[in-house]
Amino acid sequence: MTNNDVTFDYFSKMDFRVGKVVKAENIEGANTLMRLKVDFGTLGEKVILSGIKKWYKPGDLEGNLYVFIFNLQPRHLMGEESQGMIIAAESDNGESCVLLVPDKDILPGTKVH
Repeated sequence: MTNNDVTFDYFSKMDFRVGKVVKAENIEGANTLMRLKVDFGTLGEKVILSGIKKWYKPGDLEGNLYVFIFNLQPRHLMGEESQGMIIAAESDNGESCVLLVPDKDILPGTKVH
């Protein structure tokens, strides 16, 4: 085990869920942040702020399903509360970013195992 290894018990506390972006908008005055209103089905909606503005436009995201960390402790950014995190892979040089998506349609709120 290395210093960066996470125990299975620690990892199992993370609640990954599929969410549907119902609204996406740029945050005024923010260079990188976008505000996402995300539907998690019977679990309700959350507002999630993400630094993906460099790679995505709001219209690219609306209506699509993505993978989120649902139970992340809320964090305040630019005076707003972010209630989760969208899962993305960013290249080492920061030139590209991709969001994790289900490969088939599935209900918002579905748990990712």
